[in-house]
Order: sequence, then C-alpha cells, then structure tokens
Amino acid sequence: MAFYSRAHICHCLSRLATLRIHSAVTISGNRRNTGHQFVDGVLSLAQGLLDLGVRSGDVVAISALNSDRYLEWFLAVAFVGGVAAPLNYRWSFEEARFAMEMVKPVMLITDSSCSYWYPKLQNDHLPSLRWHVFMDSPSEFNSKESALTTETLKKPALKSLSFNYAWAPEGAVLICFTSGTTGRPKGVTISHSALIIQSLAKIAIVGCGEDDVYLHTAPLCHIGGLSSALTMLMVGGCHIFIPKFDAKLALEAIKQHHVTSLITVPAIMADLVSIIRMKMTWKVTESVKKILNGGGGLSNGLIEDAIKFFPRAKILSAYGMTETCSSLTFMTLYDPTCASSRQALQEFVEIKSNSFHLPEGVCVGKPAPHVELKICFDSSDHVGRILTRGPHIMLRYWDQIPSRPSDSPDEGWLDTGDIGSIDDYGNIWLIGRTNNRIKSGGENVYPEEVETVLSQHPGVTGSVVVGHPDVRLTQMIVACIRIKDNWQWADNSPVHPTEKKELVLSSETLRHHCREKNLTGFKIPKLFTLWRKPFPLTSTGKLRRYQVQREVLSHLHSLPSNL
Repeated sequence: MAFYSRAHICHCLSRLATLRIHSAVTISGNRRNTGHQFVDGVLSLAQGLLDLGVRSGDVVAISALNSDRYLEWFLAVAFVGGVAAPLNYRWSFEEARFAMEMVKPVMLITDSSCSYWYPKLQNDHLPSLRWHVFMDSPSEFNSKESALTTETLKKPALKSLSFNYAWAPEGAVLICFTSGTTGRPKGVTISHSALIIQSLAKIAIVGCGEDDVYLHTAPLCHIGGLSSALTMLMVGGCHIFIPKFDAKLALEAIKQHHVTSLITVPAIMADLVSIIRMKMTWKVTESVKKILNGGGGLSNGLIEDAIKFFPRAKILSAYGMTETCSSLTFMTLYDPTCASSRQALQEFVEIKSNSFHLPEGVCVGKPAPHVELKICFDSSDHVGRILTRGPHIMLRYWDQIPSRPSDSPDEGWLDTGDIGSIDDYGNIWLIGRTNNRIKSGGENVYPEEVETVLSQHPGVTGSVVVGHPDVRLTQMIVACIRIKDNWQWADNSPVHPTEKKELVLSSETLRHHCREKNLTGFKIPKLFTLWRKPFPLTSTGKLRRYQVQREVLSHLHSLPSNL
C-alpha cells in the first residue's frame, strides 16, 4: 500500500539536493557541505544503519554538541524509520542513563563532550544498547580499532534507497525530553506531522526563506533548536554551527557569515547585548533580519537593546512547550519595516509599557494558524487553564499507556499547565502556572527535585525553592533553607575557629552538596537564604509556596536575611 499523503521530515532532502546542489547548506568549523554533499551524507549514513541492522521503530539516542553531523544523524535515523532521542549534553551520566532506561535505545551516538560516558557504559551496560557510535573520531580510544564512527558507518547509498524512507509506528520520529513534576526526564513522543506543521508556522509567521543564513544558538537536544533547524532545512537555508552558545563566538559567526536569522532565550540575548556593550568595536549587526525569542519573555530593556544593536531585525516572541512541538503563539515585538527606526522604537516603548504587561498577566500574542486554544474556567473568573489541541500535539509520553476515551468535554485537549485568558482580539495572556515549574536560562527546573537533594544534607531540616524574576535567566533559582539547631549559617557571620567545621553551612557548601548528588548545573540554586521561621502551610498541611516567594521577593535586596 502506498502512503502518498503521510508526512515525513525527509521530504526536505529532494529540495536540498536540487535547490542547493552547489550552494552551502551547512558550515560547521572547517567543514562546508553543499546541498548535494549534505543529502549524500544523510543517504550514506542511512544505508550504513540499514546494513548494520537498525530497523523501523528502533530508538537511537544522541548526545552531542551542535554540528552538521548532528543534523545528518537526525535525518538518517528518521529516513530508516527510527526514532531519534536527543539527550541533553548538560545532564549527568546518571540522568542520561535514566532517560535511556526509559526509551531503551539500540544505539547511542556521542561526541567528545560525553567521552567520559564510555568507561561508565562498559562497566554499567544497558541491556537494550547494541551499538555505541562516536560522532567524530574517538581519539581517546585509538586502541579501539573496531570503534564505530560516523564516517566508518557510511556506505554508498543504493539507487533503490533514494528517497524511499520508512516510518516508525504511529508516525513517531522524535523523543524529546522534558522534566516531569518530579524533575525526572519525561520522553515526549513527537510525530513527523507535528514537526512539519511547526516548521510551516515558523515559515509563515517569522518569514524564513531559502536566502536565510541561520545561526544555531539553541542546542539541538531542545525542541526549539531542533524545530527551527528543520524549518531551515525545509526552506533550504544555510546552517551555521557553533558547538554550544558562546556570545563572542556567536557574534563572530554573525559577522563572518552574514547571519540573517537566529533564535534566543533571554539569557542568550542578555549575553549578546553584554558583549556588544563591552566591545565598542562591534558595529550594529545589520545582516540579522529575524530574531525569534522563546523560553521566557524579554524585558523592556533587553528589547530596546536588541532593537539598537540589531536595527534591521524583526523581533518576535514565542510561547510554547515541548509537548506542543515548540511554539503555540507568536507576537511581533518590533518590525523595522513598519516605520523609521527612531519612530518605531518610540512607539514600541510606549506600547510595551502600557499593554504587554498588565495586571491580567503577560501577553504572548496570538495562536499560530494550526493551533486551537481554549480556556477551561474552573471558577466564575475570566481566567482558567489554557488547553490546546491540533496536529502539533505530541503523540504521548513514551512510557505512557494510552488512556481510554472519556465523556469529559476536555477529552482530546492537552492541558498546558498554564493559567491565562484570551482577550477580545484573540491574544493570549499568561497569569501563572498550575504547577511550580521554574524557567531558568531556557531550561525547566522543578523545585521538588532540588528540594529533595537539599533535604539530603545532614544540616538541612527543610527547604523551599522558588523562582525570582531575572533579566538574563528569566527566573533565578533561590533556595530558602532551614537548618538544624546545632548548625550555624556562615554566609552572614564569621565562624569561630574553635567551632566544628562540619556543623557549618554556607551557600558554597550546599552548592558542593548539590554537585555531589549529581544535580545538573543549571538546577543548582544561584542564591541561598536562611529561613528562620516555619514555612507557611495551608490548613491541610500543604506548603504555601507563593507566600514564600512573595516574602523572598520583598526581601531579596538584603538576602541572606532573617526571614
């Protein structure tokens, strides 16, 4: 049976092989590939996977920094009907192992950033894992002559293989990890259709095209980075890779390659602005025409700086989540084609100050054309839970058993976990979260996970972790600590030399404890404060987290303090 209408992300290959046959499609360090070379690399790698024994439905885990080879692997796995499972390279090995135990990959691809995993995998083998492939040459393991690498796996593609790709069950192509309510990774299963629909939305709203030169600032293990990469593959743009975000490297790449498009989170934008301010030799970057920000809203100051330093860029903001295959809504913050730069900036500042941050919440724009949203009102108030449905929604969580249909009016709708409203113009306004998730530097952090780690320290009797608004990170992680009676907090007062050092706690002591417990770096609190009174509870014994957060915000200028 032919599947003429089934979506597949490898549809982009035939376009790249013709439209960009002699033009650069990927530039990664010293490697430069034309459309023909890139497609040939994908097909050769797909042939190698088939010869090795990878089949439809097999899961292939990837943990690596951004590069052209990462994209080759993603498309080759999809081509043979596999399901790619990108792992966050910032995870500890223990977190990565937990994720792999969940999805049971038959193959793991790593680069030098995860070289320390090799001996751990040798001593702690995963039953499902049949092959470990090095994305580049494994210089650390030259004695392993039989080691599999990207280049040794590639085989000349048979003519019969040409664009005859396969599908995994349910049309799944990607398992993108996001933290659950406990902070443990949850595998979000995403289909070919969802990725293509998301790409078409970005093409229509952001205005991506074949003339774009796109700088990869976001990691490809995140849905935002991967969906934007696929968007550029579909239109036939040129991809510029830096291994991971570094503001100086990014600005050098923008200048060298005349980058026209990039995505940011507030931390990335803040770092770019900071470097430009420090280096007065940097000129305004007039080549950049499109900036899409996600992972939290930009502050007024950051948007004004972005307009100043990227004067020809259309700046947009997106709101979404992994479970919805990235962006649900879009909002144009600044469009230089609407008026002169000076007039447009003045109008923007007035509008932003008066409209985008109201008591009703924060405006995140209108839904993309393919997205259906509704507000589920749990009370007579005009705000409620934000629900969505459509082809952009995940298939399921990887280890989730499909539930039986119910008679609920919300059946078939995904609860985003956000509280908000929709105004008379169709704009979505965010009020808050139904859970306690903190968004810091574009990453999800769940307080419960951090609190569990802190509670394991012998000097800690309790902790509450909250998010504090931060221009660069969106939210800074703050931990409020209660300590045992015979312990001393050392951040404020000096410790007497005769006192036992093991009964002294400080911010640095707790950071070290978090690292020892393998808590990922971005989850470790940036600020610790001593909390001397009982944490506020409801009548049923539940923590009033919002009350702690409110007190922290009001006293933050004097932290650590006797809260």
